[in-house]
Amino acid sequence: MNQKALSVGNQDKLQTLKGLLEKSKGSIHAVLPTHMSAERMVKIALVAASRNPLLLQCDSMSMLRALMESSQLGLEPFTGLQQAYIIPYRNGKTGHYEAQFMPSYRGLIDLTRRSGEIKSIEAHVVYENDVFECELGLSPKLRHVPCFDGKNRGAARLAYAVAILKDGGSQYEVMTKAEIEEVRASSKASNSGPWVNWWSEMAKKTVLKRLVKYLPMSAQLAKAVTADNATESDDVFDVDSVEIPEFSADMPEMTKADDLTRKLENMATKE
Repeated sequence: MNQKALSVGNQDKLQTLKGLLEKSKGSIHAVLPTHMSAERMVKIALVAASRNPLLLQCDSMSMLRALMESSQLGLEPFTGLQQAYIIPYRNGKTGHYEAQFMPSYRGLIDLTRRSGEIKSIEAHVVYENDVFECELGLSPKLRHVPCFDGKNRGAARLAYAVAILKDGGSQYEVMTKAEIEEVRASSKASNSGPWVNWWSEMAKKTVLKRLVKYLPMSAQLAKAVTADNATESDDVFDVDSVEIPEFSADMPEMTKADDLTRKLENMATKE
């Protein structure tokens, strides 16, 4: 990142966003779990905004609201943990961009585990060349052997999620590709954003949301599912404009976030 990477206008927007988030650290800290810091959340948001011009176009208060939602749930957006997203949508009524919080399937798994009653929970996509067996009835069975012998795994067939409870019980949910596509069709962003870029991630989240209905649900998990449903169904926003920030292995760990934010602070204060 260097000073030329951002236009003068975007530098001003970054400075405005930085000022708002810095002033709001106390509010962010108040809702965060004890193991997370407001300083880190603010730094992560500033780094992400510097990398995605559409995030800088978002109303600063919407960025703060989305960051507060993420903080309340204890989910980090934008990082390699890939627990959540903050997505720039264009409001079709105002013509302005607004940031909206969306949990990922990894975030939902993390929140489900926090109940303390789940031993393990996971979700997977099954492909044509995988071996998959599922039996219902008095002795239900689920078996998945991924094709890892060098062959192409083929097209996606279905997705499933399974949870093992600490008392020894288990629960699983299976959805065919057709069923997942029905859910996708009901989304206002069915032809853009994550449904296009990360179909498998959205498929896993879809089946997880169905599974958690049968599991111990914390207030945090209920809030996350509600927020995700609201983002998917809100028809105020122009879905053609949805842009998802890129995630990669180097999206910022703490040290990298520190370094990048120092550069951003220096850049934003230069005349």
